[in-house]
Amino acid sequence: MSTISIISEWKKNIFKPVYWLEGEEEYFIDEIMEYAEKKILSEADASFNQTIFYGKDANWADIINSCRRYPMFAERQVVLLKEAQQMKDVEKLESYIENPLSSTILVVSYKGKTLDGRGKFSKLIKKKGEVFLSKKIYDNQLPGWINGYLQTNGFKITPKALHLLVEHIGNDLSRIVNEIEKLSLNLGKGKNITEDEIEKYIGISKEYNIFELQRAFSKKDNAKAIRILQYFEANPKAVPIQLILPSLYSYFVKILPVYQMADKSERALKPLFSFNPNLVDQALDTLKNYSFSQIEQIIILLHHSNLKSIGIDSAGLSPGSIMKELSYKIMNCK
Repeated sequence: MSTISIISEWKKNIFKPVYWLEGEEEYFIDEIMEYAEKKILSEADASFNQTIFYGKDANWADIINSCRRYPMFAERQVVLLKEAQQMKDVEKLESYIENPLSSTILVVSYKGKTLDGRGKFSKLIKKKGEVFLSKKIYDNQLPGWINGYLQTNGFKITPKALHLLVEHIGNDLSRIVNEIEKLSLNLGKGKNITEDEIEKYIGISKEYNIFELQRAFSKKDNAKAIRILQYFEANPKAVPIQLILPSLYSYFVKILPVYQMADKSERALKPLFSFNPNLVDQALDTLKNYSFSQIEQIIILLHHSNLKSIGIDSAGLSPGSIMKELSYKIMNCK
């Protein structure tokens, strides 16, 4: 089941006795847990019939005892176990899950990990309740997810503004949602979000950002690349090297197979770049200015720069110096 389908059933007062929320993507787990904590019971009912445990400090026997008690002045009670991945003996909850009370809703968050689906405990939860697997969204799915989230909340966004968000924040859904909330506080619904709003309310420069650095490299615009890198060096917290290098690597790796395509037209490239016209234009510029072997060299250079950024063979170079050295080598690779 998805987050939408679980919450939709809860809104209709359809409940299973056990919900086990696991996986890498914390955002969807937190979304379900927050709804369970704040919406399943009314505020008055929750004061008597809601219990919250945290895995690091929780005792399995205390959780089972809470689950086995009956609700007070209400149809049901809710027991939440947060951060269950930190709990010792979590599988000892098995004795309760085998015979759960229909009046208790047990919701467990198990972040960053998954149970062995072949194990008895996992099979038991699937039989008696619901296992929700929260998967990371792939980078190529991120623009579509953000677009959908914005539309659901009454906003539209330009392709360039969308790319600024993706490139600057990366695959961190919780942070993306927080930044979108900043926008919603300042903009009315129905507003078309442009790079101006991204710069004003989120603080991402529309001129000095990773996307524009990629554009400078694709066009072999050395002067612009230097200006952007000088801005990055002066604002290391705003645009850290740990964000720049993976983004550049992802871009050039995506370019590499294009050289093998028979059709390298704008139309053929659109699906590879999420139908983002700005990225397609960048790709076409890159194809004009770099050969296949040069892109291979750039990917190797990025790998070496990444090693330097974590202190391997760096000779004490600062992040700014590493990026300037990388830029020079990219512009002059043969």
